[in-house]
Amino acid sequence: MTGVVIDAPVKLNLYLHVTGRREDGYHLVDTLIAFCAFGDRVTATPADTLTLDATGPFADDLPPGDSNLALRAVKRLKQASQALTGAHIQLEKFIPPAAGVGGGSTDAASAMLAVNKIWGDQALDEAVLYEAARGLGADLPVCLYRRPAFASGIGQDLVAAPILPEAGVLLVNPRVRLSTPSVFGARDGGFQPESADPSVKLSTVADLTAYLQERGNDLTDAAIKLCPAIEDILEALAATPGCRLARMSGSGATCFGLYDTQADAEAAAAHLDAPFWWIQPTRLAIPAPL
Repeated sequence: MTGVVIDAPVKLNLYLHVTGRREDGYHLVDTLIAFCAFGDRVTATPADTLTLDATGPFADDLPPGDSNLALRAVKRLKQASQALTGAHIQLEKFIPPAAGVGGGSTDAASAMLAVNKIWGDQALDEAVLYEAARGLGADLPVCLYRRPAFASGIGQDLVAAPILPEAGVLLVNPRVRLSTPSVFGARDGGFQPESADPSVKLSTVADLTAYLQERGNDLTDAAIKLCPAIEDILEALAATPGCRLARMSGSGATCFGLYDTQADAEAAAAHLDAPFWWIQPTRLAIPAPL
């Protein structure tokens, strides 16, 4: 079989509330997750062993060998499979690392899906993929799901979200890495009740904006303590023409502005005079079916 190419889209936390903390230290969350049309790209081709190479502007920032989440995930998948072939994974890396937009998890999920597809008749069913992903990161299940979802628990309990509009999105990152544990560790304050509403209608940008304005990201203040540039980005995004909402995604440091269309996001990008920031206009999208 020839190679299989799968996009690995940016994952956005449109809102994120912290609802509690388990005895083992893991925090519980309530969040609405969506995906963008922009992201990395994974190509898997049959091979005798499992290997991974990376290209792209952020390839040099990836951890080597088994420290790479995508390679670890595929090796775990291979252990659960009776397939005779391995795979060579080519990763084109366009998403900044440690940026709060699920870059490692979306790469790992897409690598698992691509490798599983090249196995053809020996491919594993969906339940086995999710089981193989267990323990490899809170974002990996939703990145395998590849559709908008409300996530709760430690982020792995998923409920399908309603249809979302193809709203314009402007991604901005100060080129500063933030680790999720450090941001949670810097957080002050209590917990919020869950507010997810799977029955809500969010099919227009106006509806989505109104829904999100009643919610927020409980990690923003903690992230700003560690990376003050986040506050500058949020202020700059909010001041761009047509910006309906400016918010940080996940544990940061990537922030996003929400616009009516991708063209509006592209126009807004031209108003940001920040040569050292990473800036990427895109839109909300459901990844193409496999």
